[in-house]
Amino acid sequence: MGESWQGVARLACFELWGGNSEVAHSIELPGLLGWISCTPFGQATSGGDVHYMSVCSKGQVSRIVLADVAGHGGSASSVAERLRRVLQQNTDNWDQSALMREVNEAFKRDAKGVQFATGVVLGFYFGTGELLFTNAGHLPLLWYHAETGVWDWLEDSTPYARDVDGLPLGLISGTAYAQTAVEIGQGDVLLLYTDGITESRNESGEELGLEGLMALVQGLPHDLREGPAAFGHALLAKLKRFRGSGVQHDDETIVLIQRRMGSEPAGGTETNGL
Repeated sequence: MGESWQGVARLACFELWGGNSEVAHSIELPGLLGWISCTPFGQATSGGDVHYMSVCSKGQVSRIVLADVAGHGGSASSVAERLRRVLQQNTDNWDQSALMREVNEAFKRDAKGVQFATGVVLGFYFGTGELLFTNAGHLPLLWYHAETGVWDWLEDSTPYARDVDGLPLGLISGTAYAQTAVEIGQGDVLLLYTDGITESRNESGEELGLEGLMALVQGLPHDLREGPAAFGHALLAKLKRFRGSGVQHDDETIVLIQRRMGSEPAGGTETNGL
């Protein structure tokens, strides 16, 4: 990040949206458009998938979190709600590796029995389009590059990111987490999801898997003018067609984040008043 961020430890943040309940709606963050779909398992109204979004530093920084608590449906709901509270208490740390350590320690300290969660945290800096990415044992993100029309994975094997592996939250005290910065272009889309999506099965028992999910998104026409909500609804419809008469086996959450076209802030990249 730029020199103006050196020495910044804490940010003034507020929660824009968060939860683990059934929902499907759009959301806006500084420089970003978003869409969330969360479907808890079975008849439960809430489950173990936690989505969380906050805005910090007078709109300069947005933080997006998706976590997946072990278990699903109502049995995992209370643990997911506790994890959200931990995020609320710690999300103001600019250093995402430090944030993840704090969340890990707090979640482990507060947990009862064997409980853990995977999670991915994004920190988007409006001033430059830079994105900090930290993964705690979660599935790799999908990244749509608007300039080339290509989908690929946001993980350590891409040429855009490195050192993103980390242990799931709540396992071992003192766990170290890495963070890396990439630049997302205008119109680029990031797809975050939980394993309820990739572990979906069709009526023949075949699992969608990572490559199946990639094939689904590659097969969808993507009009940047329509925004992430239209794409998200189309993706869910295609997932439903894949599943056919197959049933849901886990909580399922999708978060789509798109950098707005023409999203550079007026007046440069002022960062005073953090």
